[in-house]
Amino acid sequence: MASNLDQTSENNPQIHHDGLEFWQFMVSGSIAGSVEHMAMFPVDTLKTRMQAINYSSSKTPLLTLRQSLSSIMKLEGLAGLYRGIAAMGLGAGPAHAVYFSVYESCKKFLLSSGDMNSSVAHAASGVFATVASDAVITPMDVVKQRLQLEGSPYKGVCDCVRRIFWEEGFGAFYVSYRTTVVMNAPFTAVHFATYEAAKRGMMTRAESGGGDEEETLAVHAISGAAAGALAAVVTTPLDVVKTQLQCQGVCGRDRFLSSSIVDVIRIIKKKDGYSGLMRGWIPRMLFHAPAAAICWSTYEAIKSFFQQLNGENNN
Repeated sequence: MASNLDQTSENNPQIHHDGLEFWQFMVSGSIAGSVEHMAMFPVDTLKTRMQAINYSSSKTPLLTLRQSLSSIMKLEGLAGLYRGIAAMGLGAGPAHAVYFSVYESCKKFLLSSGDMNSSVAHAASGVFATVASDAVITPMDVVKQRLQLEGSPYKGVCDCVRRIFWEEGFGAFYVSYRTTVVMNAPFTAVHFATYEAAKRGMMTRAESGGGDEEETLAVHAISGAAAGALAAVVTTPLDVVKTQLQCQGVCGRDRFLSSSIVDVIRIIKKKDGYSGLMRGWIPRMLFHAPAAAICWSTYEAIKSFFQQLNGENNN
């Protein structure tokens, strides 16, 4: 199959590395991203509740994961964990289609004349990918987080979009874009570099032990989980800043005088100390570890399907 795919790549400029066309990377990424976010959405809601505290209040109690879950289930029921999922459903697919297609294109370019196992190339490709995908998902992420808040005043996605636009202007949808990029650039760099390194290490160990040389579902899942967990913990402070910026002015929360990352960090640190910048790190890690495992294994499985399909079509 490999020789057929290589020959096809030479004859068809639309075929990229791995024997796939550009649109196939987009479809694979779109499905993988949607599955990831839908499956882990309740954990994301818990993280948002723990991070979106009101700094205008005299007290900012540090809720534990159990307390946050208990409060939602008691006051809102199971539906409270899924409030805002429609917004994420609308944003995750297109954003991840952009994310993975840009990543694969950049990886092909950066690795074309260098070390095929370069962690720097994988990390750089991830950074380019996240800058592009964040431009797509940030507006829906703002809507999603506002709907996740306790006592959210919005009736649903359409009502939230309409009210944000008329009351705050179009810029409100991108008030956290800079913070999101600053957060996701290192997140993605750590994530992709760790994923590729972990996958390569597991494959090398399997080969030296006389095991299966194929990249199995378990390899993708374990590598993805490790990458997601590490990247999540490292970038939690910036995620706290992002949540604060996106939820300002809602449910009695004060607005920040500026969207400067440094200013928001200063306010958080003054009120809560450094621990305030790590609010929600446990649910964030619990979200990203399995989410990355789900995303990567789904992505690679769909890629394999397209590779087999392309191979059969070329026989």
